[in-house]
Amino acid sequence: MSTGRIRRAQLVTPFGVGAMSILVNGTSVITGGLDHWYEGGDSSNLYLDEFIVDEWRLQERLKVNQLRLPPDHRIPIRGGGQQRNVNLSVPVLRFPRWSFCMYCKRLTESTLSMAQPVRCPDPKHEGAKKRPIMSQVPFVAICDKGHLDDFPWREWVHRSLKPQCDGVLRLLSRGGGTLAGQIVACDCGEERSLERVLEGSFKDDGQEQTVLSQQLSPEGEYTCYGSRPWVADPGSGCGSPLRAALRAAGNVYFPKVESSIFIPRQQGGASAEVLEVLRRPDVQSRIQVFQAFLGSEAVQKLRELVQKLRKLVPVELLKPFSDEELEAGLKELLGETSSTSEDLLDDGEDLTSAADWRRPEHDLLRETPTHPDLTVTDPGIPVALSRWIGRVRRVEVLRETRALRGFTRVRDRPLRLSEGKRLLRRHPLPPEQDWLPAYVVRGEGIYLELERSSLAAWESRKEVQSRAGHMAARFAAAQERRGLQPRDVAPRFVLLHTLAHLLINELIYTCGYSSASLRERLYVSGEPGREMAGLLIYTAAGDSEGTMGGLVRMARPESLEAVFAAALSKARWCSTDPVCMELGEAGQGPDSCNMAACHGCALLPETSCEEFNRFLDRGLVIGTFDSPDLGFFT
Repeated sequence: MSTGRIRRAQLVTPFGVGAMSILVNGTSVITGGLDHWYEGGDSSNLYLDEFIVDEWRLQERLKVNQLRLPPDHRIPIRGGGQQRNVNLSVPVLRFPRWSFCMYCKRLTESTLSMAQPVRCPDPKHEGAKKRPIMSQVPFVAICDKGHLDDFPWREWVHRSLKPQCDGVLRLLSRGGGTLAGQIVACDCGEERSLERVLEGSFKDDGQEQTVLSQQLSPEGEYTCYGSRPWVADPGSGCGSPLRAALRAAGNVYFPKVESSIFIPRQQGGASAEVLEVLRRPDVQSRIQVFQAFLGSEAVQKLRELVQKLRKLVPVELLKPFSDEELEAGLKELLGETSSTSEDLLDDGEDLTSAADWRRPEHDLLRETPTHPDLTVTDPGIPVALSRWIGRVRRVEVLRETRALRGFTRVRDRPLRLSEGKRLLRRHPLPPEQDWLPAYVVRGEGIYLELERSSLAAWESRKEVQSRAGHMAARFAAAQERRGLQPRDVAPRFVLLHTLAHLLINELIYTCGYSSASLRERLYVSGEPGREMAGLLIYTAAGDSEGTMGGLVRMARPESLEAVFAAALSKARWCSTDPVCMELGEAGQGPDSCNMAACHGCALLPETSCEEFNRFLDRGLVIGTFDSPDLGFFT
């Protein structure tokens, strides 16, 4: 099997642990667990400190001791001296294990560690110069607990939970492009169609009922074994219903990624130069040793730490800085408190709500902090928009960290922190050594906040609440069918979400960004005394598009006014109107949770949207044909 290349960021999402991808030679593989991510090279040259990500808020939220960058592959250079972290790679395993021959249609099972192309063993090819290479089957079996297994070909064709026949299986096609024409046949004479095998439904109590589990055999229900092939774990029993799926289907893998905009522990005190030196791998590793040894007393002994660093670190690195500057930098990195083992062990609870998690970011973005990782300035509010916009901030520098904490299958459901961590590795680590994969994006953005009095007057209108209530009711019905909890879909949330999409679509044309280069981050809460009504549009990729200042320039009053005018003008008439606006009354999009929003007006690439293009409605922004005064910006 040939090796594959993949961007480090993609190993967090969308091709993180447990996800399937395709190598350049067409082999389907699954990304291995975290247990062996930093193996394969020379252990004497392994320096993990180079991969550590400093993000204190995210570490506390996810209750881990470290966040690490995925390893990058470094080829040894002859005559290059001693190199660090060479020949590291992320392991992948061949999956699905079953393959079929394009010529004789024979099905054959290989191993997860199969390193060579699978060639058909059928006697029909004995006279050929080379036996044909087999292709992996397109079907897998998944359960809602995150497990993944091969499709049970032998059990399915023999209609038995424990078939005794070990005859040769074949996957035949008998006309038509549907599953009804796909036939699994055994040389013993048994055969069975794959018709309806992908179907699944939910009972009234929320339990899933699938064709694969219920109709595989009259002997009883065929349930999940709990297989986790990404960590080579065959499973010891799960009991959940199994659902057949195409291996490239969207419901096979839903990564759970938590992100954080960097917030300094304290304002001022540490310069960019000091932080750059203290974050060097060779310096940071020594700081972490001191922190592990001193625990919660590390912050109280900063002067002692400075003196130890001056003895252990090359003189030239720390010589330009005074003890006070180094103390400020250490205080910034270490914080006021250190997490204890007891804190890290308490990982069974669900995560706090997005509103509570993002409130510190919201409060800081409203101000004008100056920090090497977060610099915000006030460009002023365009006079023409002062009735609707209450605050504008130009985010000249920001640093976002994204970490993978688990994944789900079948449907995108809430995932407990401890449950997600168990899926990422075969053997759990003690809390003081636990870590999760992450990557860092640096860029820029624009923060906008709606004018509070105008927003309160608008969202108190009955017709506004009724229109948003239609989306909330449709989503609640969809969640009830899946056995999940509904959520609040307030008018201000729909308004801010749709406005973010309209502005991003306009900024794409105005600034020349690619469609997936901008992202939204919503700050919404209607809790009395803790209201939020802001949005951040920022660069999503850490490349040249995020470092040239093209986005922050749009925050100038004259530029922002033009962007708003163009975005709202285009929103008044979609290229598919009147169909888009009229169809919105009945609901459209995922789970029918959009109203007047389609690909012609308000949708974005899913990597740019926090809600998978749900809860969008132009009507609440600029009004409808029947009620032109309904929108906030009417």
